[in-house]
Amino acid sequence: MMYDLVIVGAGPAGMTSAIYSARQKLKTLIISKDFGGQMAQKAVEIENYPGFEKITGFDLISKMENQVKNVDVVREKVIEVKKENDIFFLKTEGDKVFQSKVVIIATGAEPRRLNVLGEVNYLGRGVSYCSTCDGPLFKNKEVAIIGGGDAGFETAIFMKNYASKIYILEQEESVKASIDNQKKASGIEVITSARLKEIKGDNFVNQIVFELSGKEKTLDVKGVFIQAGYVPETSFPGDLVELNEKKEIIVNFETFETKTKGLFAVGDVNCGKVKQIVVACGQGATAVIHGYKYI
Repeated sequence: MMYDLVIVGAGPAGMTSAIYSARQKLKTLIISKDFGGQMAQKAVEIENYPGFEKITGFDLISKMENQVKNVDVVREKVIEVKKENDIFFLKTEGDKVFQSKVVIIATGAEPRRLNVLGEVNYLGRGVSYCSTCDGPLFKNKEVAIIGGGDAGFETAIFMKNYASKIYILEQEESVKASIDNQKKASGIEVITSARLKEIKGDNFVNQIVFELSGKEKTLDVKGVFIQAGYVPETSFPGDLVELNEKKEIIVNFETFETKTKGLFAVGDVNCGKVKQIVVACGQGATAVIHGYKYI
């Protein structure tokens, strides 16, 4: 089926792209396994999105979703994009193929793994990358959060609703979270200069091993939430795009177009240094405006 514009990904950048595309009366398709991206996982209130003094990521993406009800949606993962004779061909893991005049990549990023012993073995059995998804499972239990940036502290703030004790392990000598998040996380034990070495357990996690000042330490915990950053999802466009050393898509920051005409990349998947919801939304709107001109 031929579309004017196909958007791959449904986080804030992708959803804003869809809103603008629909307003331009373009025949639009969103292809994404789920809606919301990282934003949907933010149960902590967002306080810097225009128009809302406070709103959770889940609530914000729900409002965006209500604005794109007339846009076609396919809940699958795109595994390949090709361009032939000015037409893009997008193949999904379900072996469906869609055609489009313009494509906007808004796939965001996936949680970065630490590649420590036990991480993969205990995934879903005490190891998690999403407190919003799994937090309630750890009610009245002790948990450790790996990462002292804003993502780690926001996870800790959310887990105060459930866990009996929360530790934050930060590899650096000082935490990187904002002062505001540090204040909200009062009462949580923060351990700096701590490097996670192993996650242990029986059927489920019951202990972590970490290095502190050259010595091996342990903590008895039932849950481990890993917040070590994200890796951009750029596996499918192949040689249609150019990547930097972080595997982010290089774009023209005036239009957000890639090296391939008619192919745009917006949000956390591109090489922009500022990773913020409102910035991703602005990029999505800009890409559609230039995509419309391209058509």
